[in-house]
Amino acid sequence: MFAAEIFMHRFLLSSAVRTFNPEEADWFYTPVYTTCDLTPSGLPLPFKSPRMMRSAIQLIATNWPYWNRSEGADHFFVTPHDFGACFHYQEEKAIGRGILPLLQRATLVQTFGQKNHVCLKDGSITIPPFAPPQKMQTHLIPPDTPRSIFVYFRGLFYDTGNDPEGGYYARGARASVWENFKNNPLFDISTDHPPTYYEDMQRSVFCLCPLGWAPWSPRLVEAVVFGCIPVIIADDIVLPFADAIPWEDIGVFVAEEDVPRLDSILTSIPTDVILRKQRLLANPSMKQAMLFPQPAQPGDAFHQILNGLARKLPHGDNVFLKPGEKVLNWTAGPPGDLKPW
Repeated sequence: MFAAEIFMHRFLLSSAVRTFNPEEADWFYTPVYTTCDLTPSGLPLPFKSPRMMRSAIQLIATNWPYWNRSEGADHFFVTPHDFGACFHYQEEKAIGRGILPLLQRATLVQTFGQKNHVCLKDGSITIPPFAPPQKMQTHLIPPDTPRSIFVYFRGLFYDTGNDPEGGYYARGARASVWENFKNNPLFDISTDHPPTYYEDMQRSVFCLCPLGWAPWSPRLVEAVVFGCIPVIIADDIVLPFADAIPWEDIGVFVAEEDVPRLDSILTSIPTDVILRKQRLLANPSMKQAMLFPQPAQPGDAFHQILNGLARKLPHGDNVFLKPGEKVLNWTAGPPGDLKPW
């Protein structure tokens, strides 16, 4: 689900927007793969990623003049991990660390987060997590299949491995879903992940999309692709591509504190409102904007990112450093923190 940093790189390698003349470039893209570094074999190693980013910036600042002339203001980086350029998978430690100072002028393409959060950089382009388009395509069922499941969710309710005392994971929202609705016949919820998972979403009216350790959930992508009305449970969430996807019109937003009332909230939505949301979700452009297909297709997530970058142009007179302005020291950090390539 973090693979957007790899697929964005692959897309740009063959994209018509790429130029081999740096003097023509509006933006400079640097593929650093810090998220791959964070999750080798699924085991996060957050202490290495800031070193890796500093080393990458050292490399480009030493070999080319473009970083130093703007302090990275015309560069963008893809940082799709939970807390982006804070480079830590635990929120408390990510907040304490903050976004790497070297990136304070760069633009970040990062997974959607929470309003006014330390790790969601102002001016970031928020993106969905990667979901495999080909795999989902193979699980499509006829669009006229009845939606016989009212509320559907598969996933963790507790993360006892990382949250042994309980209550901190998902800020308690997932635990509340389970405790209040595990025996409710309207709710098909479980920790099981059946082989019919994608088909089940296409048979459901509402799909719960609660936060996990981070505010976002890959279920949001799956729900949109499969036409299941996303029930977004994550306070102050910043969603991707808001200019392309009318989130308020296609989804249902439930405050974390209101989870115990989920049944009454969802059953009180008028039928005509549900049908209107389903009609909007059936629009192919909604699904396309959430996906990273290979090769790229018009209106997909790649092109939404390009649209976001284009809207930030022209950079303006304040992008390039003026004489006498201080440039950040890219070696800033604990002694010996830089590692050679």
